[in-house]
Amino acid sequence: MTSVPPPADTDFRRGHRVRVAQRTAAWFDRYATGRPAWRARNHFYYAEIERLARQTIPPGARVLELGCGVGDLLAAVQPSFGVGLDVSEGMLRQARLRHPQLQFLRADAHEPPVRGTFDYVICSDLLGHLEDIQLVLEVLHRVCTPQTRIVITYWNFAWQVALTAAERLGLKMPQGAQNWLGMADVDNVLLLTDYATLARDTRLLLPRPVPVLGPLFNQWLIRLPFLRLMGLTTHWVVQPQQPPRAEALSCSVIVPCRNEEDNIAACLDRMPDLGTHTEVIFVDGASTDRTRERILEQIERYRGRRDIKLIDQVPDPNGPAPPEIAPFAATTGWRPAESAPGSGVLPSGQSALSIGRPSPTAHVPADGEVRMLRLGKGDAVRKGFAAAGGDVLFILDSDLTVPPEELPKFLTPIATRKAGFVNGTRLVYPMEDEAMMFHRLLGNKFFSVLFTWLLGQTIKDTLCGTKVMRKRDYDRLAANRGYFGDFDPFGDFDLLFGAARLGLRIVEVPVRYRARTSGYSKVRVVEHAPLLFKMSFVGFRRLKLQPWLERLRGNPPALGAPVAPIPRDALPAA
Repeated sequence: MTSVPPPADTDFRRGHRVRVAQRTAAWFDRYATGRPAWRARNHFYYAEIERLARQTIPPGARVLELGCGVGDLLAAVQPSFGVGLDVSEGMLRQARLRHPQLQFLRADAHEPPVRGTFDYVICSDLLGHLEDIQLVLEVLHRVCTPQTRIVITYWNFAWQVALTAAERLGLKMPQGAQNWLGMADVDNVLLLTDYATLARDTRLLLPRPVPVLGPLFNQWLIRLPFLRLMGLTTHWVVQPQQPPRAEALSCSVIVPCRNEEDNIAACLDRMPDLGTHTEVIFVDGASTDRTRERILEQIERYRGRRDIKLIDQVPDPNGPAPPEIAPFAATTGWRPAESAPGSGVLPSGQSALSIGRPSPTAHVPADGEVRMLRLGKGDAVRKGFAAAGGDVLFILDSDLTVPPEELPKFLTPIATRKAGFVNGTRLVYPMEDEAMMFHRLLGNKFFSVLFTWLLGQTIKDTLCGTKVMRKRDYDRLAANRGYFGDFDPFGDFDLLFGAARLGLRIVEVPVRYRARTSGYSKVRVVEHAPLLFKMSFVGFRRLKLQPWLERLRGNPPALGAPVAPIPRDALPAA
């Protein structure tokens, strides 16, 4: 094994990873000298982790441990060749003193500076500290063979209150801010990163040595179905799989926007190339600032070089777009080699700023705000999807709270057929300060539980704006939209309900939710909460109640069968 320099990577995401790694290293450096004493104080827990590792890893193997700390776990499996990586130099100094027969390197798990392969890889209580769990698991493929086994342990998030109390009482070493991971979240990331789970189990209902009660709880009661979910630690044994071949697909990114003038240029500057071709469609919701003008400026800037288009959510009847580019108000004039005339490109020699209405000023209807609230983001998404030409449709919020750099993570599950519908989740990683207010976080938690039950698939974040699906599936969804009715101004529930009814596999991609750099949120929890409950009622009636009733009658409804939409007077009052 030789050290190699980390790969060159200077993008937006790497900068954030470095900052997170520096904070993590500083935190663990503070506790490095006392770490062996903390382990001794909680010997019962760490002895169980070592037992689980030895249960899988035989002596004499080549073993790599990420987040090795003071190296005790790596030493416990008695490797013939053992390498430990950690970001904390303080922890590594302790490890080298305690286990001089092993190699310890200061390195970020996102960029392991090692060559060669290993028989086993250990990731014990590591996932909570990673800036990008998905990236780390993808990178691990480089040091694995098809026979490599990866041992993962992680504490149960249901124990958070108890563990926080133990830290305050001085019974446990403080861990700092960690990711919010449940078993389903880990299973989901393993699916995304091409690992097959060979074993998964929970341990330690009672993580202290208590005579009689300890064996009763930890050996017998934990086998009961409900109590199995309550163990302190979960461990996985997984093996790498050959990643499936990705299909070559073109992509359309729909960017609904209203009063986001300061984010337009950044959106395009940070937009990665996706698939075989990337089409970006801005749908302007009658902005009252200079958003529309900024879009037109960017269209002129990229004219002939990128495929960028503008749709006016509220068209101006006095300035319709030329018929050769309708329904777009403006385009960059990007023409693929296979384009036919009239495919939505600018006429030769015509400036983007002259397309559509003669003025870049937005057309605001007389009842402006009321009209836009009635149309909503969902209407903007539907207009963008209807006009899109790509094989895969993306939604990207123009506030950039979900970074555009994350979009390739959404394409891969679609292109490899791991998912038919990809939903972002902001509820795995800690959020930037004030990125999501507490009452919004609680609202997302409540609706995630409700919609997991309604849809029959795990949904952690119903209101994340970033969603991705194939165009052909969306066309089927739109053709059957009357089954649920048209009550969703956000668009999230319309797509989730439709995807579930089409039988599409829904997979969530964890993303980091960034604080806004400008503008303000258009979602008002107090005003929209009653509407969210209406959406839930629609989902319950169509996805649960009606199928139950039809099965009782012995006549389950077929997909696409004409069903009258729910009348508005049948909905509960807001």
